[in-house]
Amino acid sequence: MSIRPILIHPDPRLKKLCEPVSELNDEIRKLADDMLATMYDAPGVGLAAPQVGVLKRVFVMDCVKEKDAAPEPMVLINPEITWASEETNVYEEGCLSIPEQYAEVTRPKEVRMQWLGLDGQIHQEQFDGLWATCAQHEFDHLNGKLFIDYLGAMKRSMITRKMEKLKRERARTKEA
Repeated sequence: MSIRPILIHPDPRLKKLCEPVSELNDEIRKLADDMLATMYDAPGVGLAAPQVGVLKRVFVMDCVKEKDAAPEPMVLINPEITWASEETNVYEEGCLSIPEQYAEVTRPKEVRMQWLGLDGQIHQEQFDGLWATCAQHEFDHLNGKLFIDYLGAMKRSMITRKMEKLKRERARTKEA
């Protein structure tokens, strides 16, 4: 397992529609392992393949927050939302590609998803709470959508300018 660099917004790859995974192979298994290691290292509760520069329909998540609880890593390949509740939930979201920026986003409170697992089987589960928010946030990444796309134009452009400045500062640090 290796930790991969996380792309920072604005990066054109974060706005692209990702391709379905056509074959479950060692390359996809390694990607999943690397993504979980990268997510835990960041630390975060979810990470989508385009955030590490791979334009495939894969995301990982683990929304267990309790210190003593066992982790519950999930790898979702070619996920689909098959149902979403009419009832909504507001959650303050952040993103590993938009570090240290948070905003309230309204999404369906519950979603049912279907996906291909690393075991080659089709899985289906209904998520609620943080799991539902995270699953929808990561699913959006696969369609080139970021959580800031739910915000007003002024707030979105303010966050984008902060990220451009952060990228310039990081580039200068690397040069020094």
